[in-house]
Amino acid sequence: MSQIKTTFQHLQTAGRTALMPYLTLGYPELDSALTLVPAIAEDGADLIELGIPFSDPLADGPTIQVSSQKALGNGMTLSLCLEQAASLRGQGVTIPIVFMGYYNPIYQFGIERFAAQAAASGVDGVIIPDLPPEEAQAVLDAFESQELDLILLLAPTSNATRIRMVAELAHGFIYLVSLVGTTGARGQVAGDLAELVDRVRAETDEPLAVGFGISTPDQAAQVAGLADGVIVGSALIEAIGAAEIPENAAREFIAALRDGMDAS
Repeated sequence: MSQIKTTFQHLQTAGRTALMPYLTLGYPELDSALTLVPAIAEDGADLIELGIPFSDPLADGPTIQVSSQKALGNGMTLSLCLEQAASLRGQGVTIPIVFMGYYNPIYQFGIERFAAQAAASGVDGVIIPDLPPEEAQAVLDAFESQELDLILLLAPTSNATRIRMVAELAHGFIYLVSLVGTTGARGQVAGDLAELVDRVRAETDEPLAVGFGISTPDQAAQVAGLADGVIVGSALIEAIGAAEIPENAAREFIAALRDGMDAS
């Protein structure tokens, strides 16, 4: 069983919902993740999603697009992302690490090569938002050979056939996109989220983690009442980008989310 699945099971046994923050590797500075990740792991993160910067991040809204462009300008590459994951493990970070990256850089790097190096670097799973499950077999095969989870996504627009397909292929957890659109902070949780969770729950026992649009402790608490995991990205990136000391801002932001979720 993967470390991701084990983590969700331990949290479920304890009656807690997983908190999974997102950081763009290489933002705001090239090596920022090496201090930010240990900080937020100490202050309540149960898993960490690390974004591989890409020039055309089609699933991401303005905040993460800007962070990706800044990271690329800082010199971040896929090879450096892998090196930083290994460095985090060397520093003693033990929570599951999930990469989020688009298919083109992974394909150019080499699917088998990427899978082998990701596993060797201590990465537990990978989200590839622009890889449809119908076309994912080569990636699934390469990842399974390295005991690496491919995290698949479902959205409010997913029909019953797609939900069943993803449920059958799921590894680690299923990423539920809470709304139609790109990433980014929203004023409220999508009204049809509970319906989406119920539709997917009817087809699988895999952990369900919700992302897109969650930005406040109250919103995180609402989602924690529905799903097994809460993913927060853009609002954390905004807090880090506006701070004089990003590490302190990240700690405060994650601690507030954790408190809100645990109080729900």
